[in-house]
Amino acid sequence: MSVGTAVAHAAEALVGTRYRLHGRVPETGLDCVGLVHAALSRAGLSPRAPAGYRLRSLDIEPLLALAAMSGLRPAEGPALPGDVLLVRPGPAQHHLHVALAPGASGGARFAHAHAGLRRVAIHHGPLADPLLRHWRP
Repeated sequence: MSVGTAVAHAAEALVGTRYRLHGRVPETGLDCVGLVHAALSRAGLSPRAPAGYRLRSLDIEPLLALAAMSGLRPAEGPALPGDVLLVRPGPAQHHLHVALAPGASGGARFAHAHAGLRRVAIHHGPLADPLLRHWRP
């Protein structure tokens, strides 16, 4: 099994986990950073997670170096299972998704920590938010 597939399987296994801002432990809750951290860890990588970030932030550049330190490299093109995508759902908002294997209908699927649903959920279909970064483990 490839590292990307292992990351995707780990992220999908976390679907249903409670949402908690700054959460890093699945048993107590995860935010989107925690979801990526947990999925990378469960796939055998040694991720580095930021601390002290805000729900809204204008400048996330200092945090982006952690992606490379976590075993992620820039990618282009269609998302493959295990890819991590950073999107901007609104002004000063940033959100991470983990690409999963396509669904039965062949459509794109992404795991993400959904604050409104208060749990890790699956997004079906293409991402509508502007893509800021795309990484591959």
